Amino acid sequence: MSLGLDRSVARAFLLLVAMGAGAATASAQLGAQEHPLALAEAISSALEKNDDLLIEHESLTAAEAEVDAARGAYDPVLGVEGAWWRSAAPVNSAFAGAPPGALAPEFESTDVGVGIRQLLPTGGEVSVRGGGGRETSDGTFTLLSPAYRTQAGVELRQPLLRDRAIDSARLLVRVAKAGRQGAAASLRRTVTETVAAVERAYWTLAAVRLAVNVGEEAIQLATEQLAETETRVESGVAPQTELAQPRAELERRRGELLEARETLVRAEDDLKLLMLADTDQTLWMARLVPVDSAAVEVPAVDLEGSLERALSARPELAESAAVIDRRKAETAFAQDGVWPALDVVASYDRFGLAGEENPAGPGDPIPPELDGGLGDSFGSLGDGDFDAARVALVLELPLLNRTARGQAAAARSIERQAEVALARTRKTIRAEVIDAAAQVVTAGQRIEAARSGREAAEIQLGAEQDRYATGLSTNFLVLTRQNDLSRARLNEISALTDYRTARTEMARATGSLLEERGIQFESIEKSGGEE
Repeated sequence: MSLGLDRSVARAFLLLVAMGAGAATASAQLGAQEHPLALAEAISSALEKNDDLLIEHESLTAAEAEVDAARGAYDPVLGVEGAWWRSAAPVNSAFAGAPPGALAPEFESTDVGVGIRQLLPTGGEVSVRGGGGRETSDGTFTLLSPAYRTQAGVELRQPLLRDRAIDSARLLVRVAKAGRQGAAASLRRTVTETVAAVERAYWTLAAVRLAVNVGEEAIQLATEQLAETETRVESGVAPQTELAQPRAELERRRGELLEARETLVRAEDDLKLLMLADTDQTLWMARLVPVDSAAVEVPAVDLEGSLERALSARPELAESAAVIDRRKAETAFAQDGVWPALDVVASYDRFGLAGEENPAGPGDPIPPELDGGLGDSFGSLGDGDFDAARVALVLELPLLNRTARGQAAAARSIERQAEVALARTRKTIRAEVIDAAAQVVTAGQRIEAARSGREAAEIQLGAEQDRYATGLSTNFLVLTRQNDLSRARLNEISALTDYRTARTEMARATGSLLEERGIQFESIEKSGGEE
């Protein structure tokens, strides 16, 4: 038995050597240079270059621009108007005021107006306006020609019912903010899913490389068994037919190794797709060699705490909440449309007038306060001699109002759908956390079982080889024990890999993956995915 243990130790040492040399052999056969890759480097590269993340970054940027665009409704609007007109319309009156020989007086005017309009957060609107113009006329009743008219005023319009609590501008702002919230949550979800996908691909690649090493060691064991059988045949201890079984087994294992190497290439491509850009020509051609160990400790799982964390941290909940915020804004706007429109309007204007005596006018002396030019006309605005004030209530009452009532009912229904979707998301998260916790527990238990199975298989192979050396066993039994050991080692690799991926899934399901990996989402959000 001591001889069997010594052989087990020797095989373990050979396996450690093969784990380093076997991968190099595969890379050399593919003609590529190896690139040692840590998990942190793979994640960092994916966060900078992953296509899905770049798309989500642009979606967030667009959502932020939409918020700014919606707020633009409150930007002041400047209006400038200039006009010229001439009129010589006939007057059906004995007092037409037309000059001698004409049927109607002629009027000519040049006007310029300036106004600033501002939407208020209360749904109202305030506007300030001013302007001036020059008029000429040959009418006999016209006192001043040219005459300079000026005006300055302000008007406030405030809804009292419809559009008071919410209007189209505030709706757009709330919808845009909800969109921005949803885009940020979607980016966080995509970051989390990308990190999880990179970790799964990384540990899958590590497992496949170890599986290639196991396959290479299996070929080495089969080669040794064939050589020992050939020695027996040459010495006459065994018949020629004994060579068939180890040869057949050797070729079968070579076929399995070729399949494993093909799987290795696909696993590398899966990881490269997640972490490389199209311009990373060197790494696309390199062989990726994971350097992180899959060995981990197996802590206990706090299911209750994990559920509590997931229901407060999962980005899907923020996405659903953003949808609900938008639906609530749309419902409020639709319900507001059921109200009649009742607006209060208040305005105040001042007027100025100045000019020169009309040569064709009545010939009466003009008042001194009206004598002057355009500047005098503007100056008279401050005197307040000519003004106008207005206060009004404007009511608009659609009869039946079926359109607004139908839109309000539809909006309420859509809002309730969003609330149901949020409840469904919460249930899905609960199920994912429970499933992930079960996977972590099961995978952790499998590690020890797989390790014990591998150790037992090594002992059994050593014992069977000892029996074969003394003529008490056959090629079939030795090769069977070798296959048992290969399967046991693959089972151990699978158990470690499954536990790693289960831990990743648990962190993703609870919404703690980025925090556990030390990834600051705020910096990712601000970086915009820049390389």
